[in-house]
Order: sequence, then structure tokens, then C-alpha cells
Amino acid sequence: MMTRANMITRRAALGLIGAAFTLPRAGLASDLDTLGGNAFGTGWRIAGRDTPTRLGPAIEVLFARIDAQFSPWRRDSGISRINAAPAGAQAVEPEIAQVTAAALDIARQSEGAFDPTVGPLVAQWGFGPIGGTGAPGWRGIAIAPEGLTKARGDLTLDLCGIAKGWALDRAADLARAEGVTDMLLDLGGEFVALGTHPEGRDWRIAVESPLPAQPPTQALRLPPGMAVATSGVRAQSYVLNGRLYSHIIDPETRAPASGRLRSVTVAAGDAMTADAWATALFAAGDEGGPDLAATRDIAALFLFETDDGLRQHRNGAIRDLIL
Repeated sequence: MMTRANMITRRAALGLIGAAFTLPRAGLASDLDTLGGNAFGTGWRIAGRDTPTRLGPAIEVLFARIDAQFSPWRRDSGISRINAAPAGAQAVEPEIAQVTAAALDIARQSEGAFDPTVGPLVAQWGFGPIGGTGAPGWRGIAIAPEGLTKARGDLTLDLCGIAKGWALDRAADLARAEGVTDMLLDLGGEFVALGTHPEGRDWRIAVESPLPAQPPTQALRLPPGMAVATSGVRAQSYVLNGRLYSHIIDPETRAPASGRLRSVTVAAGDAMTADAWATALFAAGDEGGPDLAATRDIAALFLFETDDGLRQHRNGAIRDLIL
């Protein structure tokens, strides 16, 4: 996807959707078949046994089509056309309508912590390509049979916090259609597990530390069908006057999420859900994130920076996945 080497952020690759978070790392045996490539400003990889070689080119075609729909870095993408349109209803591709509806649902459930209209703020703080000065307001976007409706012409749509997970789910669907039963799929640090590892156990990944030069903090097992995504500050943030500025925007303050929270890892039954909730919980902050995870029963691992290193907070079913 549209790459800018010095500005690869979670919201910028499928917005570079998601290259800017803590990257969990797959624990892979050396005798596994692997295929991989580049997409959305990051990389993808699949690992399994007896993987059909045709699957790699098919995934490349799939991701190229998704990029053309969702990339805010491309002037000709579906998202860019939506953002350039005036107020009112407009026809959109079914895939964009589907992901937008899911994004609005997460916005509602998170009470706005996840807001797919914060693109201009992301850009104003030094991340992302969506220009303009329009105030965020997810309630001003609606999906109806006639298409997508914007209440204001200056409202823009940024699906970078959810579309990468959706793309990974589509890759998993493609693998299943090719007859693959046991495989681990990785897209820029988000994972989906199909079946089991060839050794007969669950697939395993390691959650990298959000602090530089630190070893992984936890290992997780991924049962069949489980997906995991992480949002954090390790790859894309900057420090100014002693404050750490993240690429993840708190819609309430209209500024980068602040506090001691450094990463959130979410496990869910699909990658789109994990992707969106990882963003929402991080944006909700040090107290709001864990409270929201508890209220919505989200399987989440929070990592906070302390004077002594990292502090963990585990919520819900994530406890059963930690090795």
C-alpha cells in the first residue's frame, strides 16, 4: 500500500493500517512452509504445512484490491472519494459499507473511544494523510440501503483502526477456500490461527515489549479460529518536551492518548474485532481502557510503563491464553 518510509503508522497503512503498534512475534518451527510479501505498508506471512503455492499470489491480489478500496494515502481509493464528497448520501462499495458499519458499532459500544472520523486529528499531530479541519463526529456517518451518508461535508472517514483486521479475515477466508485447514496468518503483527500447529498443539506467538530493546513480555496460545491484534507506541511515537506522543488519538481530548499505557493486545474470534478493540482500549487510556474491557468483557492484555519496568493488567479470557 502507499508507503511513506518515514511515516508508517497504524492509521496510515490501511492506513498503513496498523504498522505502528507493538508487533507480536510468531513462534515458528523451522520445518514449516512459509510464504510472505508486502501489503499496506507492512508485511504479511503465512506458515503451515503443505501450503499450496498458489495461495501467495492470490493473497497478493486480494490485498491489492483491498488497498484500492481503503487506503487514505491513495487519491483514487474508495475512502478518499468518500472524504472528498459533500454532505449527503453516496453510493459505496459493499466492502466499505460492511467495514464502516462495523466501525460505527465499535464506536457505539466504546462510547466513542473508537472514532473512525479522527483522521484530520491524526494528521495534525504528525501522523496520517487525511487533511482538513473538520471536527470528529462518528454519529455524523450512517450506513443505509442507499449508501453512506455524511451529515457534514467536512467529515472524513478513516478505517485504518479496523480495516487491516478485516483484510486479514479475508485472507483467512481465502486460505480456507483453498482447502487449508492448519495455518498461522500474520499481517503486520496481527494474527489469525487456522486449525493447529503441525505438532498438534495450538499456535503460539510472543507479545513484544513496547519498550525499546526489551524482550517479549508474554507468550500466547491461539486456539483454532482465534485472532489477536496489538495497539501500542513502540514503532510510531515521538517525545517532545518530555512527553510521549502516540499516533493513537483520544477523541475526547482530540490529542494523542496520554498516560502510562504503552500497549494493548486483544484476542477475539476475528481479526477485525481484535483490531478495532485494541485501538479503542488504547485510546480510552490508563483507567478507561481497563474499565471498558471489563464492561464489554474483552480479552485484553494491557502493558503500562512504570518506574520499575512494565506492569500488566489482564482482562477476561486473555488469562486463559497466556502461557
